[in-house]
Amino acid sequence: MKKIATAMTVATAMTAADAQTRPEGGIAPDAVYQVAPQLGRYTDDVLFGAVWPDADSLSARDRSLTTVSALVAGGRIAQVRGHMGRALDNGVTPEELSELVTHLAFYAGWPVAISSVYELKEVFDARGIRVEIDTRATPLTPDAPQEAARAASVDRNARPFAPGLADDTDDVLFADLWLRGGLAPRDRSLVTVAGLVAMGQAEQLGYHLGRAMDAGLTRDEAAEMVRHLAYYTGWPRAFSAVGPMRAVFEARADAAPAPELTELSVVRADGETFAGPEATFTGTVTVGPLFSAPGAARLGGGLVRFDAGAHTAWHTHPLGQTLYVTEGCALVQIEGQEVVSAGPGDFVMIPPAARHWHGASADGPMAHIALSEAVDGSAVTWMEKLSDAEYTTAAGCLPR
Repeated sequence: MKKIATAMTVATAMTAADAQTRPEGGIAPDAVYQVAPQLGRYTDDVLFGAVWPDADSLSARDRSLTTVSALVAGGRIAQVRGHMGRALDNGVTPEELSELVTHLAFYAGWPVAISSVYELKEVFDARGIRVEIDTRATPLTPDAPQEAARAASVDRNARPFAPGLADDTDDVLFADLWLRGGLAPRDRSLVTVAGLVAMGQAEQLGYHLGRAMDAGLTRDEAAEMVRHLAYYTGWPRAFSAVGPMRAVFEARADAAPAPELTELSVVRADGETFAGPEATFTGTVTVGPLFSAPGAARLGGGLVRFDAGAHTAWHTHPLGQTLYVTEGCALVQIEGQEVVSAGPGDFVMIPPAARHWHGASADGPMAHIALSEAVDGSAVTWMEKLSDAEYTTAAGCLPR
C-alpha cells in the first residue's frame, strides 16, 4: 500500500509535458501517454508496478485467470488478446484458456464467447499452439450434499416457472460443464466469480464464492481477487461484490470447527426452552433444551415438543436431519412423497436438501429430538407454511 501511495505522489507531481512520449519501461499504449499521461502512470506504477507483482496475495497465474475471465464476461474483446498471451506466460495452459471461454459462454452468453474464440485463435496461431480436447474424458465426481442442495433450489425457484431452463441447468450446466476436467474445480469457480463481478451479478456471487472456497480458494485470495478486479471492472462493481463476500466470510467464521476434544466432556442441560416461532411453526410448539456438540461445531440439535395438530413449516437441511421420536406419533413428509408416521424409539432420517415438514398428529402431542449439521453456519432453510389442506390430509397417525 505504501508503495502505491508513493507512486501516485510522484506521478501527480509530474507535469503532462513530461510524459508526451512513452517513458522507459512504459506498459500502456503510446496514445495513453500522449492523451492521458496520468492514466499512463497509474498503469505503469500502480496496476503493473504494484498490483500485478503482488504474488503473495494472489499468484500471477490466478491474476491472469481473473483478468481474462473479467474481460471475456464483460465483453472487453479489444483487450482480451494481450491478456490471453500474458496468461500463457504466467502458467495458464492452452487447454485451460479454451475451457475458460467455453465455461463463460454459459454465464456471459454465446456472443461474447464466440468473439473471444477468434482472439484466442490468433494467440494460439501466433505461438504455434494446437489444442486437442478429449471430449470423452471421465467427468469429475460431484459433491453429493452440495449438488443435492443446488438441485433442490432449482426445483423450488425455477422449475415451476421455467422448466426448460431448470432442465438445462441440471443436465447441461451442472451435470456436464461443471464436471469437465479442463479446469480444476477451484479454477472453474474462480472463473465464475470473476465473470459475475465483471457483469455486476452480485446476487449470484455468494453461492459461487462459497463453492470456490470449498474447492480451495482462500479468504485472502478471494479478497485480493476483488481488489484486482476493481482495475478491470471498475470500483462500483468491485464494491458491489464486497457485501456478498463479507457474508460468505462471516458465515464461515461462525462455522469454524471447535477445538478437538482430548478428554471426556459433559454438556450439562440448562433446561432453557422457548416457544416455536410463529413464522416457522403452526400450533403450540416448545423448543429446547438445545445443544451444540463440543469438538464438532457443525452438529447441533434439541428437544422439540408439539401439541396435538402442531407442525413445522416446509424446510430443508443442507446435510439432512435425524429425528428420534421420544413420545407420541410423529408425522413426516418429503414433498411429493407419502406421509410417514413414527412412534417412540423410532428414528427418521431425512436426506440432504429434501423439502419436508414434520409434526404431531391431530389426535395427540408428540416430542422428538432433532439432530442436524450446519454448512457455512446454516443448518436449516425455512420456507412457507403448510396450508390447512396439506396438513389435514395427513392429520391422523398412520399404522406402523
